[in-house]
Amino acid sequence: MSDATERAESVEEKRRAQHEIWVSGTEERMPFAASTNEGSQEMLPRDQDPALDIQRGIAVDDDFVTPERVVSAERQIINMGPQHPSTHGVLRLQMELDGETVTRVKPIIGYLHTGMEKTAETLSYAQGPTNVTRMDYLSPFANELTFSLTVEQLLGIDVPPRADAIRVLMTELNRVASHLLSSATMGMDVGAISMMIYGWREREICLDFFEKVTGLRMNHNYIRPGGVAAELPDGWEDDVTNLIKVVNAGVDEYEELLNGNPIFLDRTLGVGVLTPEEIKQFGITGPVARASGVDWDLRKAHPYCGIERYTFDVPLGKHGDVFDRYKVRIDEIRESLRIAEQVIVTIPSGDYRTTDPKVTPPPRARIGESMEALIHHFKLFTEGVNVPAGTAYQAVEGPRGELGCYIISKGGARPWRMRWRAPSFAVVQALPVMMTDSLIADVIATLASTDPVLGDVDR
Repeated sequence: MSDATERAESVEEKRRAQHEIWVSGTEERMPFAASTNEGSQEMLPRDQDPALDIQRGIAVDDDFVTPERVVSAERQIINMGPQHPSTHGVLRLQMELDGETVTRVKPIIGYLHTGMEKTAETLSYAQGPTNVTRMDYLSPFANELTFSLTVEQLLGIDVPPRADAIRVLMTELNRVASHLLSSATMGMDVGAISMMIYGWREREICLDFFEKVTGLRMNHNYIRPGGVAAELPDGWEDDVTNLIKVVNAGVDEYEELLNGNPIFLDRTLGVGVLTPEEIKQFGITGPVARASGVDWDLRKAHPYCGIERYTFDVPLGKHGDVFDRYKVRIDEIRESLRIAEQVIVTIPSGDYRTTDPKVTPPPRARIGESMEALIHHFKLFTEGVNVPAGTAYQAVEGPRGELGCYIISKGGARPWRMRWRAPSFAVVQALPVMMTDSLIADVIATLASTDPVLGDVDR
C-alpha cells in the first residue's frame, strides 16, 4: 500500500471519528446533547415493534395480519412517490413514521411494467437489442452486450478481437456516464446543487461521443449478436483522449467540492448502512456491494470480451454507508477511464463483426455476383438469425451490478422465453433494511446512493 493511500485512509478515519455514526440507542452528538434530553432516548428499539419482524422476513404471519401493538400518537403513514422527484424513477415508498423516525418502509414497484421480457418472444434476435437497450436506460450498452453474448453463446460463435475491444470501450465509457449521473443526482438530493450541474456537464461529453459512434445519445442498438453495428468513426482516438482528460478534471472538482464538505459528510457518513452479510442475503451486487467491502466484480471473477487483458483495480469501501457508495462510484469512474486509455493503445485491427454466415450477410459486392448470396441476404433480413434450441445465461458487470440474461430457445428466429437478472431489483428490495429506524431526511440520501433505475426493475 502506497504512502498516499495510507494518508488518504487516515484522513477518512479522522473524518469518521468527527462524524460519529448515530444509530438507534446511541446518544446525540455533541454539542447538541447538552441542550436537549432527546439524545438519551431510545429510537424505537426493534424488540418493541413486531411488525419489523415481517419486514425482515423472519415472521411467518401474513403481511397484513400484525399483532396488536401500542403505537405513538405521532404515528402516520405517508407515500413517497410514485411521482419522479427524489425517487429516481417511478418508485413508491410507503412509510410508517413516528414523528420524524421511519419505523417501516414498503417499496412498491410495477408502475412502469413495460413487459420487455414478454415482448422479446415476438421479436427476432436481430431486433432484440432494440428492445433490451431500453430497460436500464442509463446503461444501454451493458444491456445490448448482455443480450448479444447470450445469443452468441447459443449460436456457438466468437466475435473478432477488434469487436471485443470496441465493446469494452463503449461499455466502460457507459459506466462513466452512468456514474456521473448518479453522483450528480445524489449531490442534488442532499443539497449540493452545484454537483448536479457539474455531473451533467461531464456526462454530455460522453453522450456526444456515443452520438458520434452510434447516431444516438441513448438506446443505441449498437452492440449486436456477432459484433457491433459499425466501425468507430475517424478520429475516435482523439475524442476518447479528450473525454478522459475532461472527465478526470471534472472528477477532481467533485471531490474537492464534496469530500471535505461538512454538510455533505453529515448527510452521508453512517447513513443507510448495509453490512456484508445483508449484501449477500439480498443478492446485491455492483458498487453498493463493493461499498460494504464485498469484493465481487464480474470483470475479474468471470471475464468477458477479453476484459482480463486490461489492467484496472476494483475499488472497495469499508462501512457500507452513503458516503462509501459515492466514493466507490467516483473511483470506478477513474478505473473505467484507465481501461479506455488502454483500449486506445492496444485495440487490434480487423473486422468489427464476425464473418460467420449464420449472423452476417454476404458482402454487398458478392450479392450482385451470386444468386446464393442474394438468397442468403434476403433470408437473414426477412426471417432473421436462426438460433438452435438450447438455454444460455450470460452476465456482465453493469454500472449497477450483475446484469444477467437467460434465454430459452426452441430453435428458430425468436426466443421462446427470456428473463433478466436486474441489479436494481435486488437493491430496491433491501431499502427497508437501510431505512428503518432512520430519520426521514436520511431516506432521500439513502435512496439516491443506491442508484436504482426503475426501467431495470419494471422490465
